[in-house]
Amino acid sequence: MSLLQVQNLVVEFPGRHGTLRALDQLSFEIAPGEILGVVGESGAGKSLTGAAIIGLLEPPGRIASGQILLEGERIDNLPPAQMRRIRGRRIGAIFQDPLTSLNPLYSIGRQLIETITTHLPLSHAQARRRAIELLQETGIPAAQERIDHYPHQFSGGMRQRVVIALALAAEPKLIVADEPTTALDVSIQAQIINLLKSVCKKHGAAVMLITHDMGVIAETCDRVAVMYAGRIAEIGPVREVIHAAAHPYTQGLMSCIPDIEIERARLHQIDGAMPRLNAIPPGCAFNPRCRQVFARCHQERPELMPAATTQAACWLLPSSTSAPLAAALPEAQS
Repeated sequence: MSLLQVQNLVVEFPGRHGTLRALDQLSFEIAPGEILGVVGESGAGKSLTGAAIIGLLEPPGRIASGQILLEGERIDNLPPAQMRRIRGRRIGAIFQDPLTSLNPLYSIGRQLIETITTHLPLSHAQARRRAIELLQETGIPAAQERIDHYPHQFSGGMRQRVVIALALAAEPKLIVADEPTTALDVSIQAQIINLLKSVCKKHGAAVMLITHDMGVIAETCDRVAVMYAGRIAEIGPVREVIHAAAHPYTQGLMSCIPDIEIERARLHQIDGAMPRLNAIPPGCAFNPRCRQVFARCHQERPELMPAATTQAACWLLPSSTSAPLAAALPEAQS
């Protein structure tokens, strides 16, 4: 059984000029212990998906339809007080800027101990011992002394280690990590990614890793979901998506990455930009930027279909009900 199931999730933002749909019929699953990467350009809906799962959608954003199930239990329609008990205990969160997760007025020990005693039946002394163990496990030197230090006394990389310890404090089954390395130096990023992998494996936690960095995805994840305009364009095992992408958007993303083994005069780029929420085109949302677009792409929005080793939402796949060959020829690019 899947640990997390997201089924036909729709997230909308009502406004004076109409309702904007930010996530449109989004569906995916995460297995126990699996690391699923979610990648895409800014505005694709990656962070919004994470916020919906942990129950932290910013108003006026709302879940309009669909379901989110954690271990078979629906959690998207729970009252805020009940969702707070799940958040931390069964779902942990790691955000891009650790200072948004840490209260500057409290020592890190107080914050860890409070989280542990809120969710686990431990005394203050037992919780303090567990907090020190978590800090040691996440690579904080002299944890017994540093537990009483405040967030401003830690470097950015060390603060992110504290946040990982905080996310794991109540032994959750799922960690939602939203761009956990973006604000860090490159030399620290690899350390944090390796730490996240090792501690989650040790604790048996599944991870939803949201990032725009395919290098991080390649090093960390078991599967990857490529998002575009509030939907999944392609999902599958990391190696297959990277080396044998089926969707033109995924192929474009892969071509944008420099390869030291291949000599190129210039890198490939995907022309254009992600459409605004009030200007998503009919049919496939990627059609204005796609070099293989044909008539059907302007008319029908494809669902995920089996590709060779992944699933992709594209009418070019052999598994789709093909249009006549003449109509399926790529349009001339201007």
